[in-house]
Amino acid sequence: MKHGFIKTAAAVPQIRTADPLYNAEQIIELMKKAMEQGAGIIAFPELCITGYTCGDLFLQDRLLDEAREALDRIRKATKRSDALVLVGFPLEWEGKLYNTAAVLQNGELLCFIPKRFVPNYAEFYELRQFTPGPADAELISYEGREIPFGSRIILDVDAIRDLEIAAEICEDAWVMNAPDIEHAMAGANLIINLSASNETVGKDDYRRSLFSSVSARTISAYVYVSAGDGESTQDIVFGGRILMYENGSLIAQRKAFDNAYGEEKLLITEFDISRLNYERRRTTTYFSEQEAAKKRRSSLQKLTDSASDPGATITSDGYLHLEVHMARRETTLTRRYDPHPFVPSDKTRRDQRCEEILNIQARGLAKRLAHIGCRYAVIGVSGGLDSTLAMLVTARAFDLIGIPRENLIAVTMPCFGTTDRTKNNALTLSKALGADLREVPITAAVMQHFADIGQDPDVHDVTYENSQARERTQILMDIANKINGIVVGTGDLSELALGWATYNGDHMSMYGVNAGIPKTLVSHLVRFFAETAEDEQLSACLFDVLDTPVSPELLPPTGDGQISQKTEDLVGPYELHDFFLYYFLRCGFTPSKVYRIALLSFAESYDPATIHKWLMTFCRRFFTQQFKRSCLPDGPKVGSVAVSPRGDLRMPSDASYAAWIRDLTDEA
Repeated sequence: MKHGFIKTAAAVPQIRTADPLYNAEQIIELMKKAMEQGAGIIAFPELCITGYTCGDLFLQDRLLDEAREALDRIRKATKRSDALVLVGFPLEWEGKLYNTAAVLQNGELLCFIPKRFVPNYAEFYELRQFTPGPADAELISYEGREIPFGSRIILDVDAIRDLEIAAEICEDAWVMNAPDIEHAMAGANLIINLSASNETVGKDDYRRSLFSSVSARTISAYVYVSAGDGESTQDIVFGGRILMYENGSLIAQRKAFDNAYGEEKLLITEFDISRLNYERRRTTTYFSEQEAAKKRRSSLQKLTDSASDPGATITSDGYLHLEVHMARRETTLTRRYDPHPFVPSDKTRRDQRCEEILNIQARGLAKRLAHIGCRYAVIGVSGGLDSTLAMLVTARAFDLIGIPRENLIAVTMPCFGTTDRTKNNALTLSKALGADLREVPITAAVMQHFADIGQDPDVHDVTYENSQARERTQILMDIANKINGIVVGTGDLSELALGWATYNGDHMSMYGVNAGIPKTLVSHLVRFFAETAEDEQLSACLFDVLDTPVSPELLPPTGDGQISQKTEDLVGPYELHDFFLYYFLRCGFTPSKVYRIALLSFAESYDPATIHKWLMTFCRRFFTQQFKRSCLPDGPKVGSVAVSPRGDLRMPSDASYAAWIRDLTDEA
């Protein structure tokens, strides 16, 4: 279970109503298929051993006798496998019937988890046969053994740190005081719902909304598996719906009726338990102090019953925790991670996202301008992606609060590395937006500065480059002072993460509108403007900006006037760095885990050595360049990843990256 992954299966067997022995054969076959694919957890639907729709047949001895025999066959089939199997079973105890999940492993029956909320409305009449199960766990006698029975049971799996599994059955999830809330409060981070939910028009939308919300609110993995074709269709029809969520996000599903008639269903994916635990750690409101006190295990007591599992404990919140051993093994990943996590793949959603982001940027800047009573903004426009986006956003902000666009001062400052292409794009953009374009060549000023500090102009080192960036920033600041305006920064989130900015040069501004936008998203925002612009000249200019290599243009161009300094040749592809940034900062993944999923996501684009090289670069630069982020100007947070020292990232500038590099070096 390296990196905290647990392979989990949801299975819908093709059963016969009221034929437990036949159903056991189908369950066993499907269970074996899941085990062969490495599943560590296998969940089957509610009452699938008998079928959910048996009605008053549940009261018949013959059905219950065969159900017990069927469960025993399934139990024996789990021998020599440490996979946890949850299967729907009608339990008879002390003259009452209970709708339960029987939990099996290694040929043992570990416990029964009953349905607590038994519906008796609309098409459901379960109270006619079944009794609501108890919340608190107790020991009951079953087939000569003492077996834990109750809703408040959590399975603590030792193969993954802090993997705790709980279960509920169908209606339990629909009620106001759902057991899943108390399961999560007691520590469960993987919740399984065995269900028999029939299909009606519009019901699936509600189910998806419900379980996504449950998973998000409890910061848990959630498995929902429902009965399928084999159930009786006398009055209702079942579609074999499967849903798998992780912290509210749907990561795998089988839709209702998506199988050939009479065909079983098996869905397998991997849940990332370590990510869920990370999310719970960072979400400080997940437990209040009072709730945390309930969960503390300082008051653990051993079950005193001599027949109980010596690994079983009861916590002060009334939960029975069963220790479950599962061999540690590497989980083969079948789920895929989006190589561009900041950018929706669907164009409609992407356009909606772009409009939302542009509103956040423009409104943030508009508020700042209005608050300080400022009517002018100054931007250093280079013809590159970042300054282009900053210009577009500032023009939108001006329109929002009624500032004429001629008050947008666009300053182009050509020097050693400026090419005709970028300069012309800067001129065209400024004109199309109605900005006041000013050209301030800085070659002479930089040469004077070189003379002042003793810099050889033929030595193209970091001083040669940064002197130009700082001279440009000084000009922008001084122009802003002259007109009582502010300098709008152009640096983006990816550059800030890598420290790819000149300290007190392009690193500094009075409001950084792009501070929350990663480079891969910057290009889509500019493309959105290009595709929706009514001005054909502006649109053509923006498309050319998109086609221009990303460069600070601080080194002289090639002999034919082309850009010689390409950023991605120096620090690596931005699509890789944005991928690293998202999963490292937002998800808390270790470098080796980021590397593992990057190999899958970029298998067709980059070889392992290239990914490893640039991930090493990312780790090194992210830590060593924190001092630049510690004094960033204000700027709007846009997404779930941000590096503002006043908001999302509180990190010392002197933190060592040695532990992270060691983790990645082991993967080399």
